[in-house]
Amino acid sequence: MLFALFITGILAATGLAQQIPSKAPTPADWAALAKLPDFTGVWERAGVGSGGNPVFGTPRGAGNRGATSERGAAPAARGAAAGPSFTPQYEAMRAAAAREPQPEDNSTANCLPPGMPGIMGQPYPMEFLLTPGKVTIVIEAYTQVRHIYTDGRTLPQDPDPKFFGTSIGHWEGDTLVAETAGFNDHVQVARGVPHSDKMKIVERFRLTDPDTMTIEMTITDPVVLTKPYTTVSTLRRHRNWTISEYICEENNRNYVDQSGKAGINLTVPGTQKKD
Repeated sequence: MLFALFITGILAATGLAQQIPSKAPTPADWAALAKLPDFTGVWERAGVGSGGNPVFGTPRGAGNRGATSERGAAPAARGAAAGPSFTPQYEAMRAAAAREPQPEDNSTANCLPPGMPGIMGQPYPMEFLLTPGKVTIVIEAYTQVRHIYTDGRTLPQDPDPKFFGTSIGHWEGDTLVAETAGFNDHVQVARGVPHSDKMKIVERFRLTDPDTMTIEMTITDPVVLTKPYTTVSTLRRHRNWTISEYICEENNRNYVDQSGKAGINLTVPGTQKKD
């Protein structure tokens, strides 16, 4: 009995014992799902021109796949030069970070994903899976998975801080509307600019044609931002692609020496380092 209570306590502490409403999907649930817009398949940000794992002999593109956005930063607004409008305190943080070069020992070098909203702006493919009560987004970058729950639950009052937060969605006609809250301290609104515990992100996913999706993302944070910040990105569907395996820590040769300076071991794995 004591052992069972001990295990339950561990699960609760690690977030594995969350009470999540669930039920077995019924034939009616699957029938209702079939009437929704078809988001399934592998999608890529328009203009990237590479990525995915083309099958049937389809060659890869030669774009800049592998480039990374600022840690946690929102995707750039299409056709807009202005970025988020920060309150004075946080504008000072942004300006100070802009004056400094990107540190070598950054989160990317340590295989940490950017979290929301930055992960949605990565130049890597993502796969959408629709099942009753849930939309799952498998993101090739860092092998990340997002869940948007559409089973009628509401956002938790005190969500566990996560890289992606907690996302609750609903359908407004042909548009999936997702509201996300509860981000951990790793997430940033922009480089050098943290978020407050009041930050929320609302996304609107919509097909503009069978193989084109737009995502309108609005970030609100009354502590950090003077007004909501909205971006619009476009994804294109690749019906003959599959997601590739992305294991950042495999053959990772970044290191930090005793003085704190970052470096990279250029020795080819499996060979002896030359003196």
